[in-house]
Amino acid sequence: MRATQDLYELGDAPEIGTAPKKMYASLIRRERYGQPVDAFRTEVVDVPPVGRGQVLVKVMAAGINYNNVWAALGSPLDVIAARQKAGATEDFHIGGSDLSGIVWAVGEDVRGVKLGDEVVVLANRWDEKAEDIRLGGDPTWSTSQRVWGYEENYGSFAQFAVVDDYMCHPKPARLSWAEAACYMATAATAYRQLFGWPPHTVRPGDPVLIWGGAGGLGCIAIQLVRHVGGIPVAVVSSEERGEFCLKLGAEGYIDRRKFGHWGRLPDTSDDEAMGRWLSGARAFGRAFWDVLGERRSPRIVLEHSGADTIPTSLYLCDNGGMVVLCGGTTGYNGDVDLRFLWMRQKRLQGSHVATAREAREVTRLIDQGIIDPCLSRTFDFDEIGLAHQLIHDNRHPAGNMAARVGDRG
Repeated sequence: MRATQDLYELGDAPEIGTAPKKMYASLIRRERYGQPVDAFRTEVVDVPPVGRGQVLVKVMAAGINYNNVWAALGSPLDVIAARQKAGATEDFHIGGSDLSGIVWAVGEDVRGVKLGDEVVVLANRWDEKAEDIRLGGDPTWSTSQRVWGYEENYGSFAQFAVVDDYMCHPKPARLSWAEAACYMATAATAYRQLFGWPPHTVRPGDPVLIWGGAGGLGCIAIQLVRHVGGIPVAVVSSEERGEFCLKLGAEGYIDRRKFGHWGRLPDTSDDEAMGRWLSGARAFGRAFWDVLGERRSPRIVLEHSGADTIPTSLYLCDNGGMVVLCGGTTGYNGDVDLRFLWMRQKRLQGSHVATAREAREVTRLIDQGIIDPCLSRTFDFDEIGLAHQLIHDNRHPAGNMAARVGDRG
């Protein structure tokens, strides 16, 4: 059912159960690719249709994540061109892979949610009828898996969003709209990294190295490791960020600015270059021991920075331990000295987003007050580009960020 008017102002909406024809969205166009602060503009677009098994959510707040820095730059993936190549007709991208909101309309065969429910969304979308899922495969491994609000269009940077019903989870009642919007992408990803790859799940007493400890992923990971009795050690880029990690429960922190061996691994046949690199990696390892107060290596290394740090992560990881990677913010070339991998029987594991179960479990921990979503700053709707620019420039505050959409309070 359509509303009585085509467009409503931010914070306003038609009668619940109805959908307007148009909506405001903060979106990107190809001609604006570049610095995020210039790439995003507020425009009016059509509200997408609600299909079978889908719900229309009135977006109250939207989380800010690194993926739409990439979307704004048009690199490493031109998301608009990629979708058009696959048959899409839209010449714009509405990003946003986190939201909190209210179920405003429902399609046929919707299960698990109803009109008026307050929800958060996991941005992992797949085709439940895909053959690999029907044969029992993990849906995150499915060839149909996509990240909504990045690979897929019509994300949360809009008044309304259409999502599949299985993507919805109950909003933690104790959180504000902004707090609820900021955590899912980072929290569910960290949860899967730390608990989704048995036998390498965090156990009491396990040292865990967490790159970017003050970032959105790291701040959640520190709390999760501490919750199960592990020993989280954060890597940060400033003393201020290190102090933030200590308040969250980190055993200590390492300031990466004190080391200069970052980057791709030298050729292993270049003894001089390898010697310099090993000197830096060993110094970093000693800094890790200093935090622990004993000579132990991390059983698990939580990675997302990629090219600059993977060589050190794999070198430092304990024998029989795991480096678990969910991104490559410094580049995609992962140089590995294979001797450390096979002779010391280490594991290099890729990890991408999370399952619905993992999202629900970490949401319960947040709802119970065990994990803090770490909302650091809330932006206005017209500041979404600015928020992504701060991430791009590494000037964003520690923790997670969100933008107000329908919540005008």
